[in-house]
Amino acid sequence: MTENLQSRCLANWNMETKLDPAKDDLPLMANTRHMLVKHYVLDLDVDFKSQVIEGTIVLFFEPGSRCKKGGSAGEGACLSQSDETFKIRASESCHSPVTNVSVRSSKTGYNDFSVCAKGEKDTSDKNGNHSNREQASGISSSKNCCDIETHGSEDFLLVLDCCDLSVLKVEEVDVAAVPGIEKFTRSAKLTDAEELRNLRNQIVHELVTLPADHWREQLYYYTHCSQAPGCGELLFSTGTWSLEIRKAEVQAPRDFPHAIRIWYKTKPEGRSVTWTTDQSGRPCVYTMGSPINNRALFPCQEPPVAMSTWQTTVRTASCFVVLMSGENSAEPSQLQEGLLSWYYYVTMPMPASTFTIAIGCWTEVKQESYTADVQTNNEFSSLFSRADLRLIEGSCGHVAYPCRFQNPAASSQLVIPHRVFAPWYLKDRCAEILLELIPQCLSAAHAILGTHPFSRIDVLIVPSNFSSMGMASPHIIFLSQSVLTGGSHLCGTRLCHEIAHAWFGLAIGARDWTEEWISEGFATYLEDVFWAVAQQQLPHDEAREQQELKALLRWRRLRDEVQNSKEELQVLRPNKENTGEVSESGTCIIKHGLNAEKIFMQVHYLKGYFLLQSLAKRTGEATYFEFLRKFVQKFHGQLILSQDFLYMLLEDIPEQKGYGLSVENITGAWLDTSGIPKPLLEECQSWDQCRLVQQVNDEVAKWIQANQRARKRTKRKRRQDEVAFQKLAGLSVTLKIFQLAQLLPDQLVLLLESLLEEKTLCLRILQCLEKTYHLDEQDAEVRHRWCELVVKHKYTTKYAEVEKFLKEDQAMGVYLYGELMVNEDAKQQELAYKCFAATQKQMDVSSAKVVAEMLF
Repeated sequence: MTENLQSRCLANWNMETKLDPAKDDLPLMANTRHMLVKHYVLDLDVDFKSQVIEGTIVLFFEPGSRCKKGGSAGEGACLSQSDETFKIRASESCHSPVTNVSVRSSKTGYNDFSVCAKGEKDTSDKNGNHSNREQASGISSSKNCCDIETHGSEDFLLVLDCCDLSVLKVEEVDVAAVPGIEKFTRSAKLTDAEELRNLRNQIVHELVTLPADHWREQLYYYTHCSQAPGCGELLFSTGTWSLEIRKAEVQAPRDFPHAIRIWYKTKPEGRSVTWTTDQSGRPCVYTMGSPINNRALFPCQEPPVAMSTWQTTVRTASCFVVLMSGENSAEPSQLQEGLLSWYYYVTMPMPASTFTIAIGCWTEVKQESYTADVQTNNEFSSLFSRADLRLIEGSCGHVAYPCRFQNPAASSQLVIPHRVFAPWYLKDRCAEILLELIPQCLSAAHAILGTHPFSRIDVLIVPSNFSSMGMASPHIIFLSQSVLTGGSHLCGTRLCHEIAHAWFGLAIGARDWTEEWISEGFATYLEDVFWAVAQQQLPHDEAREQQELKALLRWRRLRDEVQNSKEELQVLRPNKENTGEVSESGTCIIKHGLNAEKIFMQVHYLKGYFLLQSLAKRTGEATYFEFLRKFVQKFHGQLILSQDFLYMLLEDIPEQKGYGLSVENITGAWLDTSGIPKPLLEECQSWDQCRLVQQVNDEVAKWIQANQRARKRTKRKRRQDEVAFQKLAGLSVTLKIFQLAQLLPDQLVLLLESLLEEKTLCLRILQCLEKTYHLDEQDAEVRHRWCELVVKHKYTTKYAEVEKFLKEDQAMGVYLYGELMVNEDAKQQELAYKCFAATQKQMDVSSAKVVAEMLF
């Protein structure tokens, strides 16, 4: 067995970059520029008693860009994806084909991920006889794996991303044994073992390169090839972050088996999946969008350029429903009494990190008598309909797959088929809130961006320990139960955010995951736009006022985050001019990928949002949306860097250059520096003048004045004071009802945030606040601020509400633990310890780590 590659790679990282991947940066070990997975076939059994998923995965490969004959062709193919004006300037990264991609939304509707950063030293022979070529990142290239075409002294080593898995066996698959496979081998002649090996690789090559309109045939042969017998075990070893595989005397990727089968088991503690119980107390498991992505669910290639399709069969007890990233709405087949089999597939190449699965006793939420109104805003529909017809006539720039953007029927589909699933306990609430919102939000998204990239979607309310408000993956959206309280506003805006990821984050993704603003900034900006259209009754001026109010809230959040976080975590392009570069083998690191603090930061959401808002304001709304539609038409199915968007914007809307804008000064001001961008400091002053903000300011003034008077009253005059207090503050019963009807959820958030800035609020003010606005019935954003007020002012009779929030709204409650600890109050600290003890075992690793640091 060869010496463990991963340990040497990490040692080189430490020497060359003085980084500690075990604490901060996450290594992506897969040598994607040597071998590239084109398709996965997973065949899995799920056992809830042992909390283990086990089975096989078959990987179908093509040689990577460094290993194909005529290496310049790969670069040419890359550059052909966009015209010369928008060339990607990172020289190394262009060797990999630009295909469709994404970053996950989520973790967390928040976190999603940092990512591919500097190249890495991928060495497996300390005495290699050829020289190293230094990368721009300062990390050396491989002595063994990277220069395989010129040396013949070592076996080729295939490296996959793998963590927290028990790998049992790896074998080559004899695809030549599949009945009917002869159609892929007509020109082959078998004379010896070497030619048989070449035949198998030829079959795989023919299979993975079938034309897009042969996708059904392709899936058929993938299925049968994955079931073919093995034809020899392969040597393998596992490390903390990788699985390394080799075949004796095979020294080049082109000769390595192009179809291999891996037998493996997950571990209960694996960080890619969460075993827990739902709100009805029943067992379930789901992928959590953790920083390590899916490498603890199956061995895979994690770098963004590793685009692949997949198909999955999952067997589990008949009481469970299996939901997954898949183009088909799977119908289970019964294998035997008490055992069902579920099958899903995708034909659109996606990164392995977007593969999502959720298995539980989910209930499908239906409302037979309901017919959704999906009329769209005519202003947007008429604006884009003719442009759509023109654009659809052009060819797509991505690799071939059955693309909906080339399908006229799909282009006119305002609302794609959708289903809603939830634990039984939340079924009625979902029927009341979600069933009406989904078609409205889908229709609004179509009105702005056009063709939905995916053919269908499932929406699942995940367990309470889900650490984010939402997460988007192909064909499936996870939503926190926190969005179901306090009316439709929070649910609608979060749903719009996750729907926006279908375009930005999934159909169009960042080629370097450190540029996650491309996913999260766009989704944050578009959630307001979609929601304004979804609220069909809302006049344009009111929609604009609500967006200005939202901008002020986000500005306050960004300002606070910048003041309370490390500068290095505030930069949207931490690799700057090296963004997009990888090592010669394709390995890289996710910068700050294991930093638990970064998981909960919103700087990439907020800075990205403000950049896009600033550009829209300069351009004009109609022109800007028309450009976004063109951008989506051009780049869907592809990986991009920030400059792709910026170059096209400045070329398509040349008036922007009149404002002195250039790619260089935009990246310098917004993407490559920490802190608040200077242009934003100039814009933020105007939001205070918004009518909705002025309403809140007036209310805040009343409450502050009432608080000042109340504090001067003596206990002896309490009854008279109550009348005087209500007259002074204008808080008669009639006015209370009026205020409640008029203040929007975002206004309530701003009101409570403003009152949090007051040093002291007396008990009677807190009581009156709660009754006036029915704060315990509001959405999670409002209740979070209310809990902060309760903690700050030691409103002990309401500690039960804080406890409930920490247990039921874990997607938002993490930093309340810090509030409970900062006052050094014994009762509050006892409450923090109690809640953490009750929820710690089900928290994801990052949440538990952050809370533990606050408490201990």
